[in-house]
Amino acid sequence: MKYRIGFSACAVLILAVVSSCALAQETVNYGIQPTMAPIHVARAMGLMEPIEKKHNIKIAFRMFQTGPIENAALAAGELQVASAGMGPAIIAASRLPATLVAITVLGQSAMLVQKDSQIKSVADLKGKKVAHGGEGTQQYPMLIKALADAGLKHTDVVLFKTAASQIPTLLQGKSVDAGITFDPFVSNAIVEGYARVLITADQIMPIMQGHYIGNGEYVRDDFLKRHPEIVQDLVDANVQAIEFILKDPKAASKLWAKEIGMPENVIAFSLSNRISVYSRNVAPEKKGIDTYVNFLRDGKILESGDVPKIDSSFGEKALARK
Repeated sequence: MKYRIGFSACAVLILAVVSSCALAQETVNYGIQPTMAPIHVARAMGLMEPIEKKHNIKIAFRMFQTGPIENAALAAGELQVASAGMGPAIIAASRLPATLVAITVLGQSAMLVQKDSQIKSVADLKGKKVAHGGEGTQQYPMLIKALADAGLKHTDVVLFKTAASQIPTLLQGKSVDAGITFDPFVSNAIVEGYARVLITADQIMPIMQGHYIGNGEYVRDDFLKRHPEIVQDLVDANVQAIEFILKDPKAASKLWAKEIGMPENVIAFSLSNRISVYSRNVAPEKKGIDTYVNFLRDGKILESGDVPKIDSSFGEKALARK
């Protein structure tokens, strides 16, 4: 009798341990920034909950202010998935154990001047003070290319390094003559009435579907190998959010505003004026990526041996989804 009781207790304990292991949730840390990335809309639409339930995971969103800091977290294994500007995304896919799986925003960056500025073209920037986010950002080589296309060298202007979010403030205070930054800071400066666009990223370097490539989703290779089905569902969610943005930009603006703390009218302005542009086809194209990589190499951000890992299959499957 004692033997049977002992055996039963042991069996119950084993079942409890097995059950506990089976119910244990894996946390998927997803790095984001307060930008026009569609993952914010996907999150607000409630598209994460079905994925969590399906795979018995918890998706934890972690906010970062810059791509380099986000990449440092991914390199340390603190993130499994990340959404960032294409510069940091390509750097991560080239130098870290990570793969680019989707391009989720086109356009997005622009060079701004004061609304009443006499500067009418990039050539007029000669001798002027121009703000940028630093040599490690994608906006810096974009600025250098814009200058070169206008027949200017970087030494022909006074370069001023600052945080991208501060560039509109510097313009408003007339501390600089021009600055290159990204959305929603671009749209906010225009809506506030103190800035206008001198030239857009699309005009400087159209790469994909006639636009610059602005934002990417990338994944740690170890997570991608273990959970390709989760990655697929996350890419699908981004595409579903893009479909919603294209179908109902007003409703999308409302959701976005709550997620990133930017006024709804600023988001609406960006969408209606195509500062940030969206397409259901989020699959990275090799030709476009090669062009972008050469662009970053010319800007001394990437070296000749840096070759990004890309996987277009997730975007292709998401596009084919009915």
